[in-house]
Amino acid sequence: MRGFAKTFAALAVLVLAPGLAGQRNDFRLGEKDFLLNGRPFRIMAGEIHYQRIPREYWADRLAKVKAAGLNTVGTYVFWNALEPEPGQWDLSGGNDLAAFIRTAQRLGLWVIVRPGPYACAEWDFGGLPAWLLRTPDIKVRCSDPRYLAACESYVLKIGEIIRDLQVHRGGPVLMVQVENEYGSFGNDRDYLFALKGFWDKAGIEVPLFTADGATPHMLEAGSLPGAAIGLDPGTNEKQFAEAERLERGVPVFCSELYPGWLTHWGEEWARVKTEDVLRDLGWLLDNGKSFSLYMFHGGTNFGFFAGANFSDRYQPDVTSYDYDAPLDEAGRPTPKYHAIRDRLARHQPKGEKLPDLPEPVRVIRIPPITLDESASLFDNLPPAVRSPQPGPMESYGQSYGFILYRAKLLGHRGGKLTVTDLQDYGLVYVDGRYLGTIDRTKNETSLDIPKAAPASETLDILVEGMGRINYGPRLIDRKGITDRVTLNAMTLMAWDVHPLPLDEDFLRLLRFGGRPADRPANFFRGRFELGTTGDTYLDMSGWKKGVVWVNGHNLGRYWAIGPQKRLYCPAPFLKAGTNEIIVFDLHVLKPAPVAGFVDLEPASK
Repeated sequence: MRGFAKTFAALAVLVLAPGLAGQRNDFRLGEKDFLLNGRPFRIMAGEIHYQRIPREYWADRLAKVKAAGLNTVGTYVFWNALEPEPGQWDLSGGNDLAAFIRTAQRLGLWVIVRPGPYACAEWDFGGLPAWLLRTPDIKVRCSDPRYLAACESYVLKIGEIIRDLQVHRGGPVLMVQVENEYGSFGNDRDYLFALKGFWDKAGIEVPLFTADGATPHMLEAGSLPGAAIGLDPGTNEKQFAEAERLERGVPVFCSELYPGWLTHWGEEWARVKTEDVLRDLGWLLDNGKSFSLYMFHGGTNFGFFAGANFSDRYQPDVTSYDYDAPLDEAGRPTPKYHAIRDRLARHQPKGEKLPDLPEPVRVIRIPPITLDESASLFDNLPPAVRSPQPGPMESYGQSYGFILYRAKLLGHRGGKLTVTDLQDYGLVYVDGRYLGTIDRTKNETSLDIPKAAPASETLDILVEGMGRINYGPRLIDRKGITDRVTLNAMTLMAWDVHPLPLDEDFLRLLRFGGRPADRPANFFRGRFELGTTGDTYLDMSGWKKGVVWVNGHNLGRYWAIGPQKRLYCPAPFLKAGTNEIIVFDLHVLKPAPVAGFVDLEPASK
């Protein structure tokens, strides 16, 4: 009898499609159910992050969400991409949240917005802007007034964007999340209530929700009275019961159901078995629960936005956010997608048929590209900032990229060099000679400088920031050298510091020539012709460690330790005619050819 009741309850839940643009709807929280226009409504969502996908592909990815049998799309909003400098907003192009939401509505999807201010999501600093770290003693995700003031400005800006896109104003936005998995981090209730107040002030009237692990302490610290309770994940009766013990009188749903998982550099590609996903999804469907698949399509950590974790050591995330998701990094349906689609087809409103999938995106094979121009980083240094001791890149107004520290050696000229702390990957040179690396992923902090004749004079330390920690108690994760450098316990003073953001302005001023590289840290440039454009992956297996730009678009980092050896290059980054590729490699002196592949990586699932 109990099983029959569950099945009946699942069948009784209505799945409704969004109304036409401009049609006002009413979405509320019942005691157990979400209510759309007064009737029970089950959210069946897939999460994609619009800032991880070229804008030209938003419609393609959203159409595939709809074709899978889902009725809602969820997306994080990454604050640091929207406000790269305090008060300087970039809401255009790939950051145009309003355009993404309208595209979802046009394709018949409801929308859940997860704007943070903290998101996590394997994204640098969990989406918080790096300029917060220019304040030496700032605390984040709490009631620090300086942090709260920045949060209020951000929330009010997001409110401007989505206010008229709320469901009761004719838009598709059903709910907005307050913070993210706060119960895994802290217990500042005043902070959560302050954020709620900011959303009220911003004119957000749709229901709010929180998302936390299904444990008593996380749910107590991370949930808010009156807000729906999301579980990350919620896939069985016990997990849902933990939330229901709070007796909040609001719906509980699975805010993150994991069909895949993240991958760090040096690991094997993460994989989640399709049968395990179908088991958990089946339980949610059979028990009438609302859910969101995280991720349904992961996309790419273009630029320097990939984040990191920390357990016993620092663990930076790969550039690809493929996530072993139903749609792969390039947006192609996988066998997992089709299995989920088949399962969801049985839970559509009576008489409704799933939409057809859109036509596949074109892929192209690019012949090997020769990079015949080079430029040494050391021949292209910007003016130095004089510093008594080295500081993190944030203290010089820099958010991402690399930074070079240079000092004259006086007193000790050789011995044990110790950096406290180097974050995250450093190359050490003495008088222009490359000596070796200090790698945070290996918990390295020191390197021996051999004595030389004549005595060594100049020390260079080139540091790459590989992504700020995005989860856990170590969120304050400044880049570069964060404290001091010692040689045989003597603190080295009087530094020249060269910030190296490797942004558009920096690349434009590079002076290339034909001279062979004579020490590590070089830019290499090549050009290639295309008759037509399409998606491809650039094979970097002949290189060591660095960054790739195509026509000015930063494709992200590569590293020979893997598992990622190819970088996704979508068609919108290419053009018919002449294209330019620039590779900055920390170790290679002689460039290898770069070719495009149509058998896109990660390989089959």
